[in-house]
Amino acid sequence: MRSIDVLLVGVGGQGTILASRILAHVGQSMGYDIKVSEIHGMAQRGGSVVTQVRMGEKVFSPLIEEGTADIILAFEKLEGLRWLSYLKPGGSMIVNDQAIYPVPVLAGLAVYPEDVTGCLSARVKDNAVVDALAIARDCGNPKAANVVLVGVLARRLPIPEEKWQEALAARVPAKFLEVNRAAFSKGYKL
Repeated sequence: MRSIDVLLVGVGGQGTILASRILAHVGQSMGYDIKVSEIHGMAQRGGSVVTQVRMGEKVFSPLIEEGTADIILAFEKLEGLRWLSYLKPGGSMIVNDQAIYPVPVLAGLAVYPEDVTGCLSARVKDNAVVDALAIARDCGNPKAANVVLVGVLARRLPIPEEKWQEALAARVPAKFLEVNRAAFSKGYKL
């Protein structure tokens, strides 16, 4: 596999860290060199969470430079728009169609932009917008929206589905494994 750079962006509490750990586990199980960088500053207060996962035959740095990400996996649509400059020309974007208002919007100091997904679709040819929250609710737990998105991502990578299932079993607590398997499966089939 050629090297691949995946930028995972969202808001604290959405499960971006777990998703990146599942992705890193899968890459390691395939024998790839993996580098991961996590930035979660004010995540507990609803702030941005950004994880960079780079994998390939040999990876020298965990950081994805602006304009070089192969895929952006956005757990919240405004975060996808905020980090869009990191996507390389011809790159892919997977966006959860969920709005989580940042503090300035909640305080009335800013306005949440209209039609974020329309803007993303106009700027990114390979753009998948997914209502991961609704799918996760149908599976039994809205917190599994992150794994729905991981399932969508999995279809875009040259890694067998069984490796993803192994990673889920290794990274998801046993009491939540079945609902996460269902969420992954629904995302994988999209």
